[in-house]
Amino acid sequence: MNGVMLVLKRFTPFFKDYIFYFILAIIGMILSSGGTAFSAYLVKPLLDEIFIAKDIEMLHLLPYAIIAVYFGKEAGKYTQTYFTAYIGQDIIRRFRDNILSNMLRLDISFFHEHRSGELISRNTNDVERVRSVVSNLIPELIRESITIIGLLCVVIYQSSSLAFFALIIMPTAVYPLSLLAKKMKKISKLSQEKISDITARLSEIFNNIEIIQANNAQKFEHEKFQNENQKYFKLTMKSVKISEMVSPLMETLGSIGVAVVIIIGGKEVIQGEMSVGSFFSFLTALFMLYTPIKKISSLYNRMQDAVVASERIFFLLDAQPKIQSGTQSVPEKIVSVDFHNVHLYYGDKMALEDINFHAKKGEFIALVGDSGGGKSSLMNMLVRFFDPSNGNIKINGIDIREFSLQSLRENIAIVTQRIYIFNDTVANNVSYGKDVDEQKVVEALKKANAYDFIEKLPNGIYTQLDEFGTNLSGGQRQRIAIARAIYLDPKILIFDEATSALDSQSEQKITQALENIIKNKITFVIAHRLSTVKKADKIVLLKHGKISAIGTDEELHVSSDEYKKLKNLQA
Repeated sequence: MNGVMLVLKRFTPFFKDYIFYFILAIIGMILSSGGTAFSAYLVKPLLDEIFIAKDIEMLHLLPYAIIAVYFGKEAGKYTQTYFTAYIGQDIIRRFRDNILSNMLRLDISFFHEHRSGELISRNTNDVERVRSVVSNLIPELIRESITIIGLLCVVIYQSSSLAFFALIIMPTAVYPLSLLAKKMKKISKLSQEKISDITARLSEIFNNIEIIQANNAQKFEHEKFQNENQKYFKLTMKSVKISEMVSPLMETLGSIGVAVVIIIGGKEVIQGEMSVGSFFSFLTALFMLYTPIKKISSLYNRMQDAVVASERIFFLLDAQPKIQSGTQSVPEKIVSVDFHNVHLYYGDKMALEDINFHAKKGEFIALVGDSGGGKSSLMNMLVRFFDPSNGNIKINGIDIREFSLQSLRENIAIVTQRIYIFNDTVANNVSYGKDVDEQKVVEALKKANAYDFIEKLPNGIYTQLDEFGTNLSGGQRQRIAIARAIYLDPKILIFDEATSALDSQSEQKITQALENIIKNKITFVIAHRLSTVKKADKIVLLKHGKISAIGTDEELHVSSDEYKKLKNLQA
């Protein structure tokens, strides 16, 4: 029960916004539960006054009373169902918004540590399980509890002695039901983890469908998915087996109680100590009483599923970014970027060691070296995807940790090795996150050598692009990504293999365009092809996470054997 209370506690701040709807829902519950209890009571006048006493006046009145009772009962049930569903759905809508809002604040490392499919599953499947607590389980629990109270009143009113014998059986069900609830919670946890695995598996398959088909790995991937799916099926069936044990357990115990009542109550009716109507009213209420008790037992088991789901989504709500935003704004004019004794560790592994160099406004800085040398990691620290383990990075002599993340990233544009194209128009892809300025979009596309093919598309810059830009070539996607960086007009530009997917002619045009763009900016270019960085003001050669040499192309050709070796290999 502690887990359920924890879920309710986390939802409590939202509840105050729905007081009016709660009042309507509670009125509906009272009508529904009161109608159920009163319908059991009506059995007494039906038998005693009509069938035994043959009261004609009661015959004309009672049918209308039954219609009124059942109308009130169903109207109350509808009111309660609608308004509790409204409350539950709206709270969950807000909950999902809050989860995503918090997740978007988290560090890149968080998304590296958790599979995208798992995060999607937590924000969809797990949240839906918690929604059932607010929309279904809690309202049902309250309604059934009110129904039990109403029926108990009828049972005790008709015969308190019979009520004692009928209800003494109930406490014996508590222990086995608690054992079932514990098992249900354990299975629910495994089940939700497995559905996350399935979602992650599907996400991985769809994102890598080209390589799967190219390697004829369809059967291999299908078998892996079948294995996960089979495990989930087994867990689901275990869950069904345990949850469905509640009904036979309660029915068996209930039948014992009813048998005792028939024996004792039958004797009282035969001896004239109790009327037939009172006995059957009692018996009807007793039969009806076992149904809500059985439902509550089943609801408690189902709540274990929601408790486990809540623990998984509260993890996303409570997660805090390790990269803390500063408070200062980046200076309007950026004149320098300094890397001072920068070290970076990924766990115990050293990625960068003792990095020191200086970049000035208007400079074109090239980062070159073997793969895995730390070039991308260095730039990721400049945009604060990671912070240095030791040392610092400064803009205009101020540690970048002093700046707000929003201000820092508004002044830096990055084009990475992975090209991000959204399922949106060309214009919205280029102006991503900003208002669309049509003229500015066209200018950015022209500078990125992309407008020639864009204007030939069916709707020009308003043509809808497929997810991941699958209706474009690799080079076209890359030029749109470059146009996005140009559109931002940042003070610092980072190009991580930005021309790798272009042919020589397009690369040359892009290089020329970049020469015009970078005049008043600080530009960092990560390159494997040294032909693209010959005109760099400074080339930083990285090897095994350390700076091997710094200088222009001509200087390094003379002073660095490592650079000459790299050049000869490419030649």
